Amino acid sequence: MKQLAFLGLGVMGYPMAGHLAAKGHDVVVYNRSSAKADAWVGQHKGTSAKTPNDAARERDIVFCCVGNDDDLRSVTLGPDGAFAGMKRGSIFVDHTTASAEVARELDAKAKELGIAFIDAPVSGGQAGAENGALTVMCGGDQAPYADAEPVIAAYAKACRLMGPSGAGQLTKMVNQICIAGLVQGLAEGLNFAEAAGLDLSEVVAVISKGAAQSWQMENRAKTMEAGKFDFGFAVDWMRKDLGICLAESRRNGAPLPVTALVDQFYGDVQAMGGKRWDTSSLIARLKR
Repeated sequence: MKQLAFLGLGVMGYPMAGHLAAKGHDVVVYNRSSAKADAWVGQHKGTSAKTPNDAARERDIVFCCVGNDDDLRSVTLGPDGAFAGMKRGSIFVDHTTASAEVARELDAKAKELGIAFIDAPVSGGQAGAENGALTVMCGGDQAPYADAEPVIAAYAKACRLMGPSGAGQLTKMVNQICIAGLVQGLAEGLNFAEAAGLDLSEVVAVISKGAAQSWQMENRAKTMEAGKFDFGFAVDWMRKDLGICLAESRRNGAPLPVTALVDQFYGDVQAMGGKRWDTSSLIARLKR
């Protein structure tokens, strides 16, 4: 069993840390809102810390899942940051969806301090975190990844080292680019079917057995038809992620015309009051 810390107890981090505790690891948690940390301790019998530095002291692996690049810097750097408290040879595993740039920045800083940094964004949403069925895409060095991977398995159905620092974040960008186009295509198809007077259930039943099949169709077609959009990953978060994708595309020169368009469509959904709707709410824009 490992001595672990987990920083950030949002809708993803809270259950992920819980899976680590359930496996028998000694887990110290930190959250910006202490009430959430107290609730986690009450449920999982771990301990909480007042700062990331305190949480990271003498831990073998420090996990993190926060909001964005700035949040990540705030919990890692400075006198109260986790890096200042971590022992040499320990590992920092970051599950935040952030930029590849900040991953490389923190990897370089970690190496200066004699610790390892792995960027490890996840896919699978809140349900995946709660069910211990996330997909984890990692960037970093092989040796610390090999040490961390069996621990990550507590909440992952798949975990893979994609390359050096930043490769995990770049892979997550590919994931979000693909999802954006798939959801928009599904929204347009369902809306078209309804306008054509077809039975949506029958349409999905037949096309889901062919080349149009996707996870989004299997899991979101019925809820999209019902106009229900409370199934996890929020539009606000998707726009944050697509902003990272578009910024990276400007650096590497890969055009993302469909992604840029869908990002604008999500902006329309936000303006409709759908900031916290899940990403399948693109269909609501078509039905205005």
